Amino acid sequence: MDQSQIRAWWSHRQGLDGTRAGKSPAEVLEHSGWARSVGGVGPYLTFFSRAGTTREATDQAVERLQIHELPSARGCTYVVPASDFALALKVGEEFGKAEMKVAYKLGVMDREIDKLCEAVVTALGKGPLDPNQIREATGNASRSLGEEGKKKGVTTTLPLALGKLQAAGEIRRVPTDGRLDQQRYRYMLWRPNPLAKFKLPLEDAYTELAGRYFRWIGPATAVEFQAFSGLGVKASKAAIEPLRLVPLQDGSDRLMFPDDKDRLMTFNPPAKPQYALVSSLDALALLRNDIKSLIDEEHVKLQKVVGLTEFPNHAIVDRGRLVGLWEYDMESEKIVWSSFGIKDKALDAAIAATEKYIREQLGDARSFSLDSPKSRAPRIAALRKNAG
Repeated sequence: MDQSQIRAWWSHRQGLDGTRAGKSPAEVLEHSGWARSVGGVGPYLTFFSRAGTTREATDQAVERLQIHELPSARGCTYVVPASDFALALKVGEEFGKAEMKVAYKLGVMDREIDKLCEAVVTALGKGPLDPNQIREATGNASRSLGEEGKKKGVTTTLPLALGKLQAAGEIRRVPTDGRLDQQRYRYMLWRPNPLAKFKLPLEDAYTELAGRYFRWIGPATAVEFQAFSGLGVKASKAAIEPLRLVPLQDGSDRLMFPDDKDRLMTFNPPAKPQYALVSSLDALALLRNDIKSLIDEEHVKLQKVVGLTEFPNHAIVDRGRLVGLWEYDMESEKIVWSSFGIKDKALDAAIAATEKYIREQLGDARSFSLDSPKSRAPRIAALRKNAG
């Protein structure tokens, strides 16, 4: 099958073709997949590029708990729709134990963390608190893990308790100013616990995750699902098997649902460009951990993306094809971009619309929490050089 048809299909399933215009943030996530959250603008750009959602509407969806940022697949944080809160927590269950394995080597005991968890729940019963306030309210229930703990990235026992309670759905963290593009939080009790009525065994939860995954981004390979889910080869195979997926074509390792395959076979890629400016962690590439399949062969070496699995900058895509890269320059309040030999009015309009959104509603377009105008300067300079 022609690669342009597959790319356009991925773009269509991701809602980057305008079919999700006006949809709520929760609906976007249900159909396009969970949005990776690392303290950058990724979630906001996910909603804007697909549905034209304002920052205010996104923040309202967070406040109303229609969407929420929580630990999930591979133990990573994603913004997830309410319909998937329990599933997301469940599939992240095993990965949330990694820090405790480190803590055991530092002399931390389960009973110590359980006691601290009880103290945290009691403290939060009086209302939301930030980590410092929790530490004060729980007194000597938490302790420092010293220099050895610092070396291993676990400085005190409090984050261990907070992580355990989050993974169990007992508490949730909320951004202090209501925004998703920062990493300052308060914690509050989560009532009712979203896991309270979730009865699926872990193996069945993985199959539910696989089902969503192949709807979001199929055709995809078992290896790509494995990378997204964090499961081993055997567990990935077991999760996929009940879905009865079929290969894209004879001999292909790309799999999809039979009904989706039928739709793909009669799917006609749009004749006109459909430009979208997406984040460096957009699901279009991140779900399959691959960008090479989105870029024309003659541009792979030219753009230095050989071996990359994520966009090196925020990206410009057209019907599923990577056609350019961009960053936001705080000083000029402009998007600095470079395309792969493409320039037309439709692209100019897409850039102008995203630029206006960032300038007037977001203020900046950080890729992740530690991204800054200063750290971004070399990337912006490289884009200007390429554009020139």
